Amino acid sequence: MPEYTPFPVRMTEIGGLSVAELARRFGTPLYVYEASKIKERIADLKRFDVIRYAQKANSNLAVLDLVRREGVLVDAVSAGEVRRALAAGYKPGGDPPQIVFTADLFDQEAIDLVREHGLHVNAGSPDMIDQLGVVAPGSNLTLRINPGFGHGHSQKTNTGGEQSKHGIWHNQIDDCLRRADLYGMQITGLHMHIGSGTDFEHLSQVCGSLEQTALAVGRTITSISAGGGLPIPYKEGQTYVDIDRYFDLWDATRNRLSEAFGHRLSLEVEPGRYLVAEAGYLLAEIRAVKQMGDNTFYLVDAGFNNLARPILYGAYHPMAIAAAVERSLRPVVVGGPLCESGDIFTQEEGGFVSQRDLPAANVGEHLVIGCAGAYGFVMSSNYNSKPMSAEVMLVDGEPHLVRARQTFDDLIRGEQIVR
Repeated sequence: MPEYTPFPVRMTEIGGLSVAELARRFGTPLYVYEASKIKERIADLKRFDVIRYAQKANSNLAVLDLVRREGVLVDAVSAGEVRRALAAGYKPGGDPPQIVFTADLFDQEAIDLVREHGLHVNAGSPDMIDQLGVVAPGSNLTLRINPGFGHGHSQKTNTGGEQSKHGIWHNQIDDCLRRADLYGMQITGLHMHIGSGTDFEHLSQVCGSLEQTALAVGRTITSISAGGGLPIPYKEGQTYVDIDRYFDLWDATRNRLSEAFGHRLSLEVEPGRYLVAEAGYLLAEIRAVKQMGDNTFYLVDAGFNNLARPILYGAYHPMAIAAAVERSLRPVVVGGPLCESGDIFTQEEGGFVSQRDLPAANVGEHLVIGCAGAYGFVMSSNYNSKPMSAEVMLVDGEPHLVRARQTFDDLIRGEQIVR
């Protein structure tokens, strides 16, 4: 299990490189990723037979290429993510399949790609079984099961239970088997994911539910997936999950099923946040320091158009000031440039503004937002006609631009004035 290291409130370097120099060279707002940190988190999960990266967390081609080279397979939840996986060097097919398409529905582009490349499908709705059967009869497929309960750090990240749209309801297995039989398809795998922030009470329930579902499907099952949701600590008091204990619970489930079916099952895990969150930093420049009653505001040039997690979930991100010397701390509110009252990085779920103790800072200095590698850039928008930020990856002490900053011409490409 990784050891938790508190995030400092003063940070002048990332991966041995100067924050100020990175900002000067590449501009701000800027996402910076440490390749070495991603590799460390991959190594944590080496006991699993298959590590399948949930690329929705961070789908930059450089990240996908890095995890591919480390032997990690990939999950795609859209046609665009399938195309990204192919562009990063993943190949269709394979045993286990290099690319799995996981969704609750097919749009037309997605099912066309599945047919064209013979992609393995992890179906989250019974209708998907019929639709796959029409275009690819005789296929093997996996089912994503909703066990009837869920868990998440926010209701918006809870992916199980009757209020969730995700997965096939647990008592519809017989119907799914009949649908698959109509098209000569076999259900070879099961996937069960109930949300982010795994704890062992919920995990043991998931293992039990998946085991019962697998026994109902029968010995066509050759793999089970533990899903994702592995937590990382964003702040003091939070911890990593005990990976060895996590694996042992799933391994015991896998072994019982292997014995029941008379053949060994492959055990997959599907991390997203766990691999990339801590590797990522969002760099911003302080552009105004202002007093509003009892609140001191640090206003920076990054907003929720760059990092939406605080406004969406009230998510906490650690922060630091890139100050060369120690300074006294002061309680501050950190906000962005957008014409929107919710453009606050220090807020709690429900939109309640909170303060953070940070070093005294001046206009022109830099703020570092940590644990920003997951669900950061991928959720970016052009709200207020703001361009997408640049992305940089640090590899062996060298910075590499892995996405150029969006230009105004990029921003309006495809728009036309009606005359």
